[in-house]
Amino acid sequence: MLEKELVIEPVIRWASTSNVTVNAKVHSFKVTVQLEDLHIMLKPRVTLKSLVPSFPCFANLCVSLMEKPRIDFGFKLLGGDVMAIPVLYQYVQDQISKQISILYHWPKVIQIPILDGASGATKKPVGILHVKVIKALNLLKMDFLGKSDPYVKMRLSGERLPWKKTSVKMSNLNPEWNEHFRFIVKDPDTQVLELHMFDWEKVKMHDKLGMQVIPLRLLTPYESKLFTLDLVRSMNPNDPQNKKNRGKLIVELTFDPFREDNMSSDGEGNASVRREADGECSGGVLLVSVENAEDVEGKRHTNPYAEVLFRGERKKTKVIRKTRDPRWSEEFQFMVDEPPVEDKIHIEVKSKRRGLPFRNKESLGHVNINLVDVVNNGRINEKYHLINSRNGMIHVEIKWNTV
Repeated sequence: MLEKELVIEPVIRWASTSNVTVNAKVHSFKVTVQLEDLHIMLKPRVTLKSLVPSFPCFANLCVSLMEKPRIDFGFKLLGGDVMAIPVLYQYVQDQISKQISILYHWPKVIQIPILDGASGATKKPVGILHVKVIKALNLLKMDFLGKSDPYVKMRLSGERLPWKKTSVKMSNLNPEWNEHFRFIVKDPDTQVLELHMFDWEKVKMHDKLGMQVIPLRLLTPYESKLFTLDLVRSMNPNDPQNKKNRGKLIVELTFDPFREDNMSSDGEGNASVRREADGECSGGVLLVSVENAEDVEGKRHTNPYAEVLFRGERKKTKVIRKTRDPRWSEEFQFMVDEPPVEDKIHIEVKSKRRGLPFRNKESLGHVNINLVDVVNNGRINEKYHLINSRNGMIHVEIKWNTV
C-alpha cells in the first residue's frame, strides 16, 4: 500500500558570481545599475502528494518555506555600492525576507498540480468541516483610542478558494461572533484550518492581530471539539514576537465525513429517497465534473470554456483556444443545506476572444439538467446535446454526497 505523501525538507544554498548591468538614459543623463554576487539560502518544505503508481508517481507538488529566506547581493548605482550602507543594507534584507515570508511561509503553500483530474490521482472531497467562530478575548489595542475593530479570515490549506470572513466588531477587544462557516475537506490527515485575525481599517491596510492553525487530524468524525487558541504573529517558532500576548480566539469545529453509501445505492437508485423517508434528510455537496465538449463551433471564434450556474453561484472552466473538441476535466463543488431534488443546473459553453472589447464572447450552446436523478441515484454520467448548437455535445458527471 502506498503512503499518502512524501515530505522533503532540504537546505538550499545558491551563489552566483555573474553580474547584471543595466544602462538607462533619462533625458540626457545616463544611469548605470549593477546587480552582482547574488547569494540565496532557503529552507523549504517540499511535499509530494498524492502518491500514485503511475509516472511521475505524485499528483501535486506543494512548497512552503519553514524559515525566512536569506538573500544577499551587491547593488551598485552610478558606480557606488549602495548595499555598503549598513542601515540600508539591513532594511533591504528585512523587507525582502518579510515580503517573501508573507507569500510562502508555512502554513501558506504553493500547490502545483502535476497530474490532471482525468488521472484519478487528485484528491476528492471526503466530508464537510463545520466551523463556529465563537469569540475572542483580550485582543491587541490597535486604534488611537485603545480599541480594535477585529474580524477573522479563514480557509483550509491546499485550497485556492477565496477566504471566508466573519463580520467586523467595531471598537471591541473581546468580540463575540457565534458565526458558522463550512468547508469542503479533501484530506483530513494533512489539511489544516488557517485562522487570521485582523483589525479593520477604512483607508489603510488592515493590521494583523494574530493567527493560529488547527490540524484536522485532531478531530474525531461527527464530534464537536472546542479550541481556545493563543494568537501568535506567525507560525515561525523562532519569531521573537510570538512571545507577545495577542489574546485568544475560541472556535468550535466538527468534521462530518460523507456517508459511505454515497458511491452506491441499493440497486434501485433509492439511497437518498430512503434517507428522506427515514427522516435523515440532510445537506451535502454537489460535485459537477465538466469533462469535455464535442463539435462546438462559434460564428466568429471558437475558444471554448464552460460556465456552470447553480442557485446563483457561477463557476467557469479554463479557456481552450482554437478547438471544436475541448477537454477540461474540471470539477466544481456546491454546498447545499438540503437535497436539490427540485433544482436544475445550467451549463453553457461559450467562446471568448482576447483583446477586442466588443463581441468578445458568444454562446456555443447550453443544457439544463434536472438534479432529481442525481439525488436519487447519487450520480449521473451522461453526454448531452447542447441547445442552440447544430451538433455540439457536452460530457458531464454529477455526484451528490451527503453527510
